[in-house]
Amino acid sequence: MYPIDFFWRAADSYPERIAVRSPTADLTFAELAARVAGLAAAFARIDPEPGSRLAIGAANSVDHLVSLLAAIAAGKVWVPLNPRNGTPELERILAFTEPSIVVLDTAMHERLPAAGGHLVPLENIDEVIRAGGDRPVLNLCLDATQAIKFTGGTTGVPKGVMQSMRAWNTTVLTQWHEFGFHADDRFLVSAPLTHGASTYVLAVLGAGGGLVFPPDTSAPTLLDWTAQAGATSLFLPPTAIYALCAEQTRAPRNVSSLRLLIYGAAPMPPARIQETQHVFGNVVATTYGQTEAPTVLTCMRPDQLADPRNLGSVGRPSMTTQVAIMGKDGTLLGPGQEGEIVARGDLLMTGYWRMPEQTAATIVDGWLHTGDVGAFDERGFLFIKSRVREVIISGGFNVYPSDVEEAIGRHAAIYESAVVGVADDKWGEAVHAAVQLRPGASVSPEELIGFVKREIGAVKAPKVVHIFDTLPKSPVGKTLKDEVVRRIRQQAAAQTRSKS
Repeated sequence: MYPIDFFWRAADSYPERIAVRSPTADLTFAELAARVAGLAAAFARIDPEPGSRLAIGAANSVDHLVSLLAAIAAGKVWVPLNPRNGTPELERILAFTEPSIVVLDTAMHERLPAAGGHLVPLENIDEVIRAGGDRPVLNLCLDATQAIKFTGGTTGVPKGVMQSMRAWNTTVLTQWHEFGFHADDRFLVSAPLTHGASTYVLAVLGAGGGLVFPPDTSAPTLLDWTAQAGATSLFLPPTAIYALCAEQTRAPRNVSSLRLLIYGAAPMPPARIQETQHVFGNVVATTYGQTEAPTVLTCMRPDQLADPRNLGSVGRPSMTTQVAIMGKDGTLLGPGQEGEIVARGDLLMTGYWRMPEQTAATIVDGWLHTGDVGAFDERGFLFIKSRVREVIISGGFNVYPSDVEEAIGRHAAIYESAVVGVADDKWGEAVHAAVQLRPGASVSPEELIGFVKREIGAVKAPKVVHIFDTLPKSPVGKTLKDEVVRRIRQQAAAQTRSKS
């Protein structure tokens, strides 16, 4: 069974049920299936070679969804181009993967006029569908690549993660098992289809549920559409959830239909989780994964996150996936012992596109090395401490940024924080904290340092606090800690010049 078969089965079972809702029109499963089949046939006619690359660069839209489903229905390798990424990075991805077909919306075509391959303008998709034909018949093994998604790549050659059809099947089945998606679910597409939202598409549609495309992704619009469409689930990075909380507090909507508010892409401090639970009820959930092991290495459902002991956890290992803690010598560690998080199972990537050395360094003896430091408690819940390279060694002590960020987040004035290590003559590395304050709130650096000392002790407390208007973010909402360090060094250099 191929990943697209989850959709075909649902279309056969629920032809008259609404599959897609948007500001312009609703589509039934039968109507969506007809569009996908026609476009998939057109893609196969343009390039009959199975497993060739097909890149899609567009903002979220129903036609973007149709193109994505058609790409995998045609047996193509989907290469997503996130509009939030810089143009040079997108150009590197295209040059690296050499797609034979490129689907772009107008805005992306203006940015990528020399994209290469056979260009399919998204605004002409109806014309291409009418020239389509019968649904292609696939004859591929489940280890064949379904997508190449890129991680990093802001400088130099980007790193393309090859996700297999088997990994995609595992993602769908795991989400069914963990989140219980069913035919009455309505998933509000708020994160980019080129990234996190795509991992929910087949799980929701395959269960007979519907996808809801709002006109934009502002907090007021998302809440309005949750209320109007009766949305049951959303997936968002923490910063977007903070905005939802503020807007819902300012102008409450009836969002009683919501049963899953899933955060991912970055950690959420326990105080923020509790705030979200207070605003929206017991609906907060999370998953932990990487592009190399999409979305669901571990999962925390709302009923589990309601337990205060689990507020700092990312849940237990998901179905069919083994997650463990490994020491530096390669031995597996027990509960309470910190080490690198490793994983194995059908969820894992098959490797990095055209990077055998990097693949061999990341998957060793069947274990994916995540680069994250963590530990399991005695109940089997995973707690992430830091990226391996982000552990701060200050005065001979290991300081995990997540511990400090959690403590900072307990201060009422803090909207968000990022803790980094900065080279220091005395400490080796000094703990620095960049913080963004809540609107209208105030706290001095000295006050905040004293607060953290009282919470977790002087060793872990930041030596310096920097107040930022906003923290720098990646296109998918992760805090860019390298950029935080760069700005801190820039500020220090400016202060040195002003004194001289």
